[in-house]
Amino acid sequence: MERRLLLVFALTFLVIVLFQPLLKKYLPQPAAPSAPTPTQERAPASAPPILNTSPHEISAGKMPLSPSGTKQAASELETVVENDLYRITFTNRGGQVKSWILKKYDDDQGRPLELISKVAAEKYGWPLSLWTYDANLRNTLNSGLYVQGASSSSLHPPAQITFEYADQGVAVHKKFDFDESYVIRVETSVAVNGGLTAAYPAWPAGFGDQVTPAGYAASRIEYQNNGSVERIAFKKVSGGATVQGPFNWFGVTDQYFAAVFLPEDTQTVGGVTLRNPLDVPKDAKNPQETTKVDVLGAAAGSAKGPTLEKVYVGPKEVKTLESVPVPSIIGSSPDLRSLVNFGFFGVIARPLFIWLRWTYQFVRNWGWAIVIQTLIISVALLPLRISSMKSALKMQKIQPQMNAIKEKYKKYTMRDPRRQEMNTEIGELMKREGVSPLGGCLPLLIQLPFLYAYYAMLGVAIDLRHAHWLWIRDLSSRDPIYLLPIGIIITMLFTQRMTPQAGMDPAQQRMMNVMMPMMMGIISLNLAAGLCLYWAESQLIGVVQQVIMNRTSLGREMREMALKRARKKAKT
Repeated sequence: MERRLLLVFALTFLVIVLFQPLLKKYLPQPAAPSAPTPTQERAPASAPPILNTSPHEISAGKMPLSPSGTKQAASELETVVENDLYRITFTNRGGQVKSWILKKYDDDQGRPLELISKVAAEKYGWPLSLWTYDANLRNTLNSGLYVQGASSSSLHPPAQITFEYADQGVAVHKKFDFDESYVIRVETSVAVNGGLTAAYPAWPAGFGDQVTPAGYAASRIEYQNNGSVERIAFKKVSGGATVQGPFNWFGVTDQYFAAVFLPEDTQTVGGVTLRNPLDVPKDAKNPQETTKVDVLGAAAGSAKGPTLEKVYVGPKEVKTLESVPVPSIIGSSPDLRSLVNFGFFGVIARPLFIWLRWTYQFVRNWGWAIVIQTLIISVALLPLRISSMKSALKMQKIQPQMNAIKEKYKKYTMRDPRRQEMNTEIGELMKREGVSPLGGCLPLLIQLPFLYAYYAMLGVAIDLRHAHWLWIRDLSSRDPIYLLPIGIIITMLFTQRMTPQAGMDPAQQRMMNVMMPMMMGIISLNLAAGLCLYWAESQLIGVVQQVIMNRTSLGREMREMALKRARKKAKT
């Protein structure tokens, strides 16, 4: 029974690690947008949808009054908008962004994080460019030299910057308002030959923190509609597909950052999913060897004229997201907190993170906060662990008697009615000895959700990104010297050797004592160091518990039974 419990635990955890992307699909996912459906359809790539509009409506959309005229700048100019959170560099070529630096986050070299993937952006478009269904019009909108309304090349919020362009029947107006948060208000409108056309502000080409193939694979297209958050994995995203509103927000995310559009009119909004191939180095240390990945982007705006919306570009940090209100739809969340996906066990993972963040406020180190939280969780789960261990020991005590009963009935086939008598005898034996068949499994199953929830929580908590603890420089990535995985192997070896297993063959026991810790150690090699810290400390506490259990009368009895069985086996 002990061997089966260990195998169940190991195989279950292996499935969770290897198939974590499947757990994240606990909400229904929309089908791949390969064919048009009522909610998601591919728009024609020929002519853009033109809406005939009166001069009064064009003026209300803040369009130039003479779209047939020309309004262009003589040269390219750059304007920097800067607050305590970001430093954004606009260019009047296309009225778009060339650099978006987040001051409170750094990259792998310790420099302020550039959130734009410049390699991808140079190929597929820059942030806050305009996306249209007509590729020729799209190129015109994003390559022209706009007349810039800002009077200074350096702005500090509250601030506003405008761009206007007109040439050959195309007239464009773009305005951006900034405050002290990560949210920017966007207003755009495009007219072709006097008629307004759909042109969506876009974040077209991933994020600057994506430096490995795994980083690109973490991308998602996400949107919220009537309280339901849809998360489309990168493999199911179709480039140029349209997602029809209404929705509260729509955007592209990766593991730690997001670019999300929040429309003012949730009913007329439309979103476009973007996906393009890109060659990236397999390893940053060897840039010559490349592999193909998919870079995701998103665009969203009004399908019926000028677009008025806000855009959040920043970290998926719970406290920050909770401060960003979203347009109201019945049943929806009041803010952007749903961008942080705590997985299937979110009902446990989210409170665990809030508790971990509260602990951090006192110790000012995320590693020590994990140590303290793990200790408290282990103490709280101690009664369950003791119950599981006692039940397993009792089950091992009667294992020889159970084997004798099975031996007596093994000559009968499974369909023979007399096999039922075997189950009856085993049930009476367990009842007589006070053993429950679920006594060892149930406490273990109760503990597993905490481990899974912790795994999910540490995987999405941006607070642990580049967080230091002792020799570990980043608790969100693997242990650089594998000390924690080695600790997991050692503590499991001690636990296995100290656990009496009277009902198991000594040869099998020796094999399990080595194979199980080695297998779990290999699994932990590439896990986040924060999770390994939680796991290793839990194992260490388990060793202490096992030492105490072995000193009880039941533990001593079981060890004596195990030694007696081993001596008997040696004689034969």
